[in-house]
Amino acid sequence: MQLNRVFRYEIPTVIEFGNGSIKQLGEHVKALGGSKVLIVGDPGVVQAGVVERLAAPLQAAGIPYLTFSEIQADPDIESVEKGTAVAKAEGCDLIVGVGGGSSLDTAKAIGIMMTNPGHIRDYVGINKVTRKGAPVIAVPTTAGTGSEVTIWSVLSDRQQRVKVSVGSPYNCPTLALCDPELTVTLPPHVTAATGMDALTHALESYVNKATQPISEAMSVQAMNMIARSLRLAVVQGDNLQARYDMLLASLIAALAFNPTRLGLAHALAMPLGAQFHIPHGVVNAILLPEVMQFNLIGNLRKFAEIAAIFGEKVEQLSEREAAERAVAAVRQLKRDVGITQTLSDYGVKEELLDPVVEEAMLSGNVPVNPRKPTLEDLKNICRAAMA
Repeated sequence: MQLNRVFRYEIPTVIEFGNGSIKQLGEHVKALGGSKVLIVGDPGVVQAGVVERLAAPLQAAGIPYLTFSEIQADPDIESVEKGTAVAKAEGCDLIVGVGGGSSLDTAKAIGIMMTNPGHIRDYVGINKVTRKGAPVIAVPTTAGTGSEVTIWSVLSDRQQRVKVSVGSPYNCPTLALCDPELTVTLPPHVTAATGMDALTHALESYVNKATQPISEAMSVQAMNMIARSLRLAVVQGDNLQARYDMLLASLIAALAFNPTRLGLAHALAMPLGAQFHIPHGVVNAILLPEVMQFNLIGNLRKFAEIAAIFGEKVEQLSEREAAERAVAAVRQLKRDVGITQTLSDYGVKEELLDPVVEEAMLSGNVPVNPRKPTLEDLKNICRAAMA
């Protein structure tokens, strides 16, 4: 422990977690002073009947609402503009985001723009939001992004063909209402991809240079839960214990990386996702073992600890040998949950890597990564993930 180190941890979001917790949505809206709700959810959430499940407690509480569902898989700035305009025109004063990261990131950004001037582009970066937004209740239906408790909204700027991030404590939801029962119907491939995203959050936060005691403890807890439950959640979708574990692990992993940021997998995932339309969880899953292999020598002790978390027998091994087992364990997990794609499957080619790695190098996740990369290092990681 570094006795002279100063660190900070804060989260403004109240968390309510448990099976059936959405039944109290109406009471929560009233407690936050909401008189009319805008429910923000992507078309898939609407078609799956999840919005109807949220509408029932609102109706029982006599709270009017309307639904905004013009959200794509990679949520864009235009969706934030449209949703804000609808909310203001209809007199909504509280936002309920429901779905995966796309829906929650959009809902959070709409909440900000309900009270802050200008355009959402004005707030790209960190700590640029100047005032508290409208209350936001985040209801996750996937166990991956942890957006229900993070300071970040990741949005696509389709004009520039880039992904941008808005980061601020004001962007945290007022309430995270987490009901594992909402994740039971997630298809296996979505469960796998989002679960690998949650693992990447926990692992990159744990080994990076900004890690601190509070976030470390949460990273370990999240990785333990993912190690024991992700495979079960994928192959036994109705296993409520596995679903409970994965939703909680996703949330805890997000609490871990909120103050620490992440690493090279996420630095590369942003431009690769924007340019090649690779689902965020999938691109992280593809990149993670290759990033781990590159980063090993930057934190051998912690990678050896990760191997033990994943059940590898490391007692008789050297620290380096144990650390290598962590990479093997994550590769095996990725295969077991059915993620076998490579970057090449999404059209990534050698001659297209320059703009990817140049944009990745500008990410705030690079300075905290346990090993400082060059542009060629980033290319090599991508090359390995293309094979």
